[in-house]
Parts: sequence; structure tokens; C-alpha cells
Amino acid sequence: MKELSVLNKYFWKYRYRFILGFLFITASNYFAVMSPQVFRYVVGKLQETLPGPHPEAGSQKVNDAILAHFFNWMDHFPYGKMVLVCSIVIIVLALIRGLFMFFMRQTIIVMSRHIEYDQKNEVYNHYQKLDAGFYKTHSTGDLMNRMAEDVSRVRMYTGPAIMYFINLTTLIALCLINMLQQDVKLTLIVISPLPILAITIYFLNINIHKKSTRVQALLSDLTTNAQESFSGIRVIKSYVQEKAILGFFKKSSEDYRRNAVGLAKMEAVYFPSMNLIIGLSTLITVLIGCQIVLHDTTKVGLIVEFVIYILLLIFPVSAIGWVASMTQRAAASQKRLNEFLQQEPAIKDKAETKPAALDGDILFEHVSFTYKNTGIKAMKDFNLRVKKGEKVLILGKTGSGKSTVAHLLLRSFDPDQGNIYVKGVNIKDMPVKELRHNISYVPQDVFLFSDTIANNISFGLSERASDERIHAAAASASIHSEILELQNGYETMVGERGVMLSGGQKQRVSIARALIKEPELMLFDDCLSAVDAKTENQIISHLNKYLSDKTALIITHRIFTVFSFDQIIIIEDGEITERGTHESLMKSGGYYAELYKKQITEA
Repeated sequence: MKELSVLNKYFWKYRYRFILGFLFITASNYFAVMSPQVFRYVVGKLQETLPGPHPEAGSQKVNDAILAHFFNWMDHFPYGKMVLVCSIVIIVLALIRGLFMFFMRQTIIVMSRHIEYDQKNEVYNHYQKLDAGFYKTHSTGDLMNRMAEDVSRVRMYTGPAIMYFINLTTLIALCLINMLQQDVKLTLIVISPLPILAITIYFLNINIHKKSTRVQALLSDLTTNAQESFSGIRVIKSYVQEKAILGFFKKSSEDYRRNAVGLAKMEAVYFPSMNLIIGLSTLITVLIGCQIVLHDTTKVGLIVEFVIYILLLIFPVSAIGWVASMTQRAAASQKRLNEFLQQEPAIKDKAETKPAALDGDILFEHVSFTYKNTGIKAMKDFNLRVKKGEKVLILGKTGSGKSTVAHLLLRSFDPDQGNIYVKGVNIKDMPVKELRHNISYVPQDVFLFSDTIANNISFGLSERASDERIHAAAASASIHSEILELQNGYETMVGERGVMLSGGQKQRVSIARALIKEPELMLFDDCLSAVDAKTENQIISHLNKYLSDKTALIITHRIFTVFSFDQIIIIEDGEITERGTHESLMKSGGYYAELYKKQITEA
């Protein structure tokens, strides 16, 4: 219950539904325990018509005021009419009980659906707050499984488990109270198997909890395996690896099946064992009752009442195992959820923040950074100043650390050493949302959502832009004419991750998405690798005009000869090895000059 205690905030939020549900359950069970007392009364009255000893007047204890008045009223009726009226009363009691059970489900189960809705939103919202480093160490399948499968199992606790626990608690309490008031000795004999049941449940639940945790972890692995296979289906097919991938999936599926079957077998012990114990209680009641009746025939009504009580207790006592199983599974799932919910994002706002103003200088001051998940040192004592309106080209080989400049400026990560300033203000002191809102970023790994082209271009805005604005951004990215050639134009669905478009088209849609924001600072991270030279020159020409009054950092592994840069830096192993303008770097004859000559020769 320690893991599940975090759900108390939801029970408090929906406390009125919870309280009403508790009252409806209690009312339902109150009318349920009335029926055995009516049966006892009828049997006792009918026994008066038979030869032999009769129950003494007033020997039948009735502690319920309503039933006491009803029985006093019925004493004046002839036997035939009395049996008819009592039969109708028993039916009415069953109907009233059913009505309250309906209200019980309408409150408790509906409450659990509200909690499920709130919890999924909480988990999803927390996922969005977590930093990029978190997503480098956790698979998408595991994240999806925790939000879907684990939350659903927790709902089984907040709904059915809670409902049946209250139901069995109140019904057992009401039955035992009435039974003890009638015959303490017989009651103790009848319920004697229940401690055995409790011990059985205790030991089974320990193993169920362990197995349930294992099963959930294996389900996450299985979901991850499937998700990666579907996402990479084109690669799988192109390398003819369907059989190998199926083998991996079968192995994961077999591990899950074996553990799930083991859990199911253990849970299967519950119901037979409980039915056995309930059957023993019923048998003991009948046997003891027969012995009592043989010595005292006036106790026939009492034995009938006790047998009905035992029949009433069959479902609630058998539900103990079910409730315990659901609670254990929910605890295992909630523990997995808590691991993420209790994880604080590495990137978050300070208590006091300053407004983000990106219209001034950008300064990297002695910045060093190491990726924690790999241990790769991406930046070493990095220093860079970018003035307002400057265009900076950042060149470097693959793995040199040039993309890390964009990640640190966006605060996807924070540097291990040194600081980054914008207009003299440390970006750690700025609100993260405002900082990113003022930056347009075109990542190296382009991602498009399964939506229309127009909505993908408008993604960074608070609402969809006008058609004219979307078309202008697309034209600046040299994709407008190609979009118009599509059957549905800008309303074309791009498919999952933009699968309906070519690599170059996806890159240009991503550039249009960045341009339409009209920010003060733009970051382009190797975003033209999939376009041909002619299209590249068109885009660069458009960008040259568009970025005339903006600050821009263009990160790439090749030189754009038609673009005029205020400064060019060369990064190697996280350090700046060359810095200057095109003319000065050509004179120095270093890496930049060699790359430029090679590129011109190839052209």
C-alpha cells in the first residue's frame, strides 16, 4: 500500500463520489442481510403449525427496528397470507439491493475512470517535462506501456478492487454481527476456516507481487521490440531480416508468455482454495446445524438463517483473493509509474527567472559538456560570441560536437562547466519555455507528425497560420511548388514520421516550420543533407534574404558557397580549431581551406 498511497490525492479529489459509493454499498448490504432474518421468521412461524416442540415466544432475536415492527405486524396475519407477504418482501429487498448496487457502480467505477483519465494526463504531462537525457536512456515502448497498461492496472485498484473490498467488508461485518447476536458458538465454528484463507492469501500475494512486477517489465520489453520493428520496417525488409526480427520477437514473447502463465497458474490457486474453504464452512454449518436440530427442533429457523448467511458470504470471501490480486498488481504497476513520476527533470526553471530576450549577444564562456549516457566529452572549454544579426557557420566532422552547440543553447542539456549568456543573462536564469519560444530549430533528425503538411508547418505556433503565411514559409524553403503537385496539396497527410514524403521534402517542410515562427534566433543543424545541389542553392538564396536581420547559427559538415557568413568556426573533438571569416581562413590554409578547395573541385 506504500506505493499506492500516492493515489490518495485522487480519492480526495473525488471524495463525494467515493463517500456516496460507500453509502450505497452499505445500504445494499443492509438490505441483503434482512432476507435471512425474514426466512428465519417464516420457518419459525411455519414450525408452529407442525406437531412437536415450538419455538418459545420472543425467542427469535431481532435487533433491526424495521424488521421488529414488521414481524409484530405479521403476527396478526394467518399463516398463508403471512408466507405470501414475506415472499413479496424478500423479492422487494432483492430489488432494493440491486438498485443500490447499480448506484454503487455508477459512483465507484465512474470515479475510477475519472482517476484513470487524470493519471494518464499526469504521466503524459510529466513525460513532457523530463529532459532529453531521460529519453536517451528509456525506450519508447516502455514509456507507452507504463502510461497505458500500468495505468489501466492501477484503475482496477481504484475501481473494482476498492468497490469489492468495501462490499465484502461491510457485508461480512453485517453478517457476523447478526450471526453473533443469534449464536456465538455456532458462529465461531462456522467461520473457523477463514483464518486458513487469510494465511493462504498472505503467502500467495507475496509471490504474486514479485511475478506481477516481472511480467510488467517483460511486457515493456515486448512493446519496445514491437514498436522498433514497426518503425524500422523498411530497413528490416530491405535487409531481408524479417525472420531474424521475428526470432527476437518470439523470444521476448516467449519470456512474457512463460511468466504470465506462471502468474495465472498461481492466481488460479485462489478460487479453488477459496471455494473449498467456503464449501467447508457450508458443510460445517449444515452438519453442526443437523446436530443442533436433533437435540432442539426449535432451532430449525436459526440453522436456515445461518445457511443463507454462509451463501451470502461465498462471493465476498472468494473476492478477497481477487481484490488482493488486483491490489498487488496495481502496487507493482504504480511502483513502475512512481519511478518516473518521482524523477525530477534535469532541466527546469529556477524559483526566480528573468524574461528571455534573444535580441542581443550570445556568449559561450568556457563551456564543457559530457554526455552522461555515453561518457563522450562533446565540448571542451568552448568559447564563442555571436552578436545580434550575425550569421555563423559551424563546421566539423561527424562526432566533432557541433550539434551540441544547438542542444546547449536550447537547454536540452546544461553544461558541466561554464555558462551560456544571452544579452548578458545566463540562460539558466531564463524561463525554459520563453527561451525555446524565441528560437527556431531545424534538427538533423527531421521529425514530422502524422498530420497534414499545413499543420506540420504551423506546428510551432499557438494556432494554425493563414494559408498565405504557410505558403510563404514553404516558398522560402523551396517546397511550395512540390506541395501543390500533390493530390491534396497542403492538406496531404504525411503519414507516420512523414513517411509519405522523401527525405529532402521532409527537411524542407521542417525548414518551413522553423521559418514561419519568425524568431530572433535560428539554428540549422545539418538540415540540407538530403537535398540536391540545385535545391540547396535555392534554399540558401532564400535564407540569405530571410535572415538578413536575424541571428543564425548554421551547423553543417560542408560549406555553403553562396552564403555570406560573419564568422566561421571549425570544431574538432569539442574544441574550436579555426575561427574567422572566409577570407582569413582561406589565407591560413587550414582545414577550412582544404575543404573549400575540395568542394569546389568536386562541383
